[in-house]
Amino acid sequence: MPVINFVTPCIFDHGAVTKLGKSLAGLKISKPFVVTDPGIKQVGLLDKVLENIPGDHEIFAETEPNPTEKQVMEVTAQYKQSGCDGIVALGGGSSMDLAKAVGLMASHEGSLEQYGATVGGGKLIGKVPPLIAIPTTAGTGSEVSVGAVVIQSNGLKQTFASPHLVPATAICDPELTLGLPPHLTAATGMDAVTHCIEAVLAPAVNPPAEGIGLEGLGRAVGDGWLIKAVQDGSDKDARWNMMMASFEGALAFVKGLGAVHALSHAAGRMHELKLHHGTLNAIFLPHVLRVNESATPAKYHRLRQMMNLAEGADIGDAIQKLNQTIGIPEKLSDIGVSMDHGSSVVQYAMKDLAHYGNPRPLEQSEYEALFEAAL
Repeated sequence: MPVINFVTPCIFDHGAVTKLGKSLAGLKISKPFVVTDPGIKQVGLLDKVLENIPGDHEIFAETEPNPTEKQVMEVTAQYKQSGCDGIVALGGGSSMDLAKAVGLMASHEGSLEQYGATVGGGKLIGKVPPLIAIPTTAGTGSEVSVGAVVIQSNGLKQTFASPHLVPATAICDPELTLGLPPHLTAATGMDAVTHCIEAVLAPAVNPPAEGIGLEGLGRAVGDGWLIKAVQDGSDKDARWNMMMASFEGALAFVKGLGAVHALSHAAGRMHELKLHHGTLNAIFLPHVLRVNESATPAKYHRLRQMMNLAEGADIGDAIQKLNQTIGIPEKLSDIGVSMDHGSSVVQYAMKDLAHYGNPRPLEQSEYEALFEAAL
């Protein structure tokens, strides 16, 4: 089966999870610490993975959606006490983010906050324990990304970024996504689509990343694999192609992200609402696309080509139609967000690292208008 070595080795194909034992041995991990969530354990995916761990191991299966600094520090203490010498992250973006942050804090001194990625730069992140990432959704692409996102105790949903946070090995087995319900297939799929689009539009110069983003968008939307995966979750080809689109989205967003992610991070930091990051991206995306078009019309031409849209078509309208087709909620108010949340969402969006990757600078009044349009 293919082994893709772009930013890190990635074993990618149906049945790839059977290569976990060999991967552990190759990284000299004798006792892995498995990080996952209650849903993964409940549906039996954890057992399927544990079958491929040949020796002793420890398990943390309580990852919460949008992990917090508090949970990072609690799980770090468990990791240090376990005697483990490496980490296996199994799940969606939350499990992989938590696992990366635990590896960071298990090998670095001081507070988590000081290692956050900011415009001025955070404290440098060094070597962390070896991590194997096994995604069970096709959305975040965290298995091949340099980043992790954690809600800090100060209220900020903080990005942490370093080449050292790229998992030492990624195992992408589309069969692990076959049981994913339609609403999660749709939400995680739109996360991948947003990664591809925002990476292309980000102003940084990185043609290879931009090309990968365009290919991922064409695969998910232009070729129709996202709709197919939502409509028939047992379609193995659709699952394979959406996991590839997710993989490509993460390879692409090393180039940057924009206002969609700034807003999604700012809304997702409201931990009590437990909002899904991919759903937030899908709701904000059409509105941000309309605001950004004048800044980079040539790139919009390429986006239309990859989405099989007519020249001059409103991409925001196309995304809204796609959202409707796959069952994404239409408005923020449909998922529990109210006007009362607006000021804090705008405030934190303008502090978010992704704010600075938007194709044109956005003012506070524009963020306020975007929030109201999405509400």
